[in-house]
Parts: sequence; structure tokens; C-alpha cells
Amino acid sequence: MTLQRNKKTKLVDTIVLILLILGAVAMVFPLVYMVFSSFMTKNQILSAEFSIIPDPWKFGKYTEVLQRPEFLRGVRNTLMVAIPVLVVGGFTSSLAAFSFSKLQFKGKNGIFLGLLATMMIPFAVVMIPQYVMFTKMQWTNSLLPLIIPGLFGNVGVIFFLRQNLTSIPSTLVEAAKIDGCGYFRIYYQIFLPLMKGALMTQLILWFMGIWNDYLAPTIFIQDDEWFTLQVVIRSFNSYYAVNSDYPLIMAASVLSILPTLLLFFFFQRYIIESVAISGVKG
Repeated sequence: MTLQRNKKTKLVDTIVLILLILGAVAMVFPLVYMVFSSFMTKNQILSAEFSIIPDPWKFGKYTEVLQRPEFLRGVRNTLMVAIPVLVVGGFTSSLAAFSFSKLQFKGKNGIFLGLLATMMIPFAVVMIPQYVMFTKMQWTNSLLPLIIPGLFGNVGVIFFLRQNLTSIPSTLVEAAKIDGCGYFRIYYQIFLPLMKGALMTQLILWFMGIWNDYLAPTIFIQDDEWFTLQVVIRSFNSYYAVNSDYPLIMAASVLSILPTLLLFFFFQRYIIESVAISGVKG
């Protein structure tokens, strides 16, 4: 009976393993094909004979993309959004997390639950009201709709940092107050250094979200002078697909994902640890 059960378990494990391998291949294949096709010629991509390996290898499309002013402008605009949002928004998020974790004030739990509830509202629900509001404020066709809201913090970052701070004894606050420290000094000199690792991890994840954001810039920006990188890639697809220049589109796409891939590759251990710790500590 035990032998039969072991055989059945091994069979199930084998089937699950095969399904997982097939799923992994299906998910990775588009990325691999995108990279290889960026080195192909137009004729090879449009050929009736499907091929993954470039023949011959062409490296000129990457140089051509980097010489395109609209691509460089898209990188510039994306960084113009990311840098102030991460610097100021990271500060305000960490300050809010410290307040919700270590300070006592009326309505603290209710306000925090209200903030968490906003995470369940998809962007598609609020994008039209936001567009109307930003239009009346004359912010559309600029980077302001992408920058200003982020300066007030990120609810997801606040939640993760608050969870991280719950492992730090609250007696530190009382001890610092006895020594004459104000709340901001307690935050800046004691708790900010302690949550530095978790904050850096969340800022990396936030940067990935800003770098890959497509929907919000598409809605709020129609002037190509202020297109962010992902919108520029979309415009490449619209313009160069007419000429069947798919290798150039693929090369631009590969260059656009390199920063996020490198960030995740070098910091994946910290990202996974931060998410795991934030999920189990209450």
C-alpha cells in the first residue's frame, strides 16, 4: 500500500514538474525571442520560415536606437519623474510609516485602514476623475500629474515600512524622549537608519513601477516632448512597424527593460527578504 502511494506521489510530482517547466518556457520564450530578434534583419523576421537564431547577426539597431533623440528624451523624462518622486516620496512615506508604527494619536488605526483601502481601488476607476482634475489645474501635457501625487508618498511603501518597524521596540521612543529628543529627531536619527535597508528595497520596487508605467503617461500626456520611455516605445511601434523595422523596435524594448532587469538581478535577495519580512510581521 505504501509502495503504491509512493509511486502515485512520484507520478503526481513528475506531472507537476513537467507542467511547471512548460509554463516557465512559455513565459520566458517571448523575452528570449525579443532579444534575439533585435539582432535579426527585417527579412528574417518577416520570413515564412520561423527562426530564433539571427542569421546573420546585426548589432547596428542598438546604436541606431541610442542615436534617436526621442528615445533619449524618453529616458530623460522618465528620470525627471523618478528622481523627485523617489527622493521626496521616499521621505514622506518613511515619515508616515514611523508615525503609524511608533506614535500614538487619535484615529491612527482608522486612518491607516483607510489608506490601505485605497490600495484596492484600481487606477482604471480613478483615471478619468484624475484627468478631469488635472486638466482643470492645467497640469496635463506636462510631467506634473506623474510627479506631484508621488511626492506625498506611496501607500504600499508606507505599509511595508510600517510592518518592518513593528520589529523595533517602541521603548526606543520613550528613551529618546527622556533624553530630550523631539519626534522628528527620533525619526531621523534612530528609526530612519534602522529601516534604511527596507526603504531602499521599496524604492527599487517603486522605481521599477515608475520606469515601466505606461497607462498614466498615455492618459495625461499628448505632447511628444514629454513622453516617458514606455510611451516612446509605443510610438516606435506605431511608426516603425509601418516600415517593418521590427529589429529596431525590439532593440528599443530590450534597452528599456535593461535597468529594471539589472536592478532586480543585483538586489533580488533584499527584495524577496523585505517582502517576506513585511508579510509575516504584524
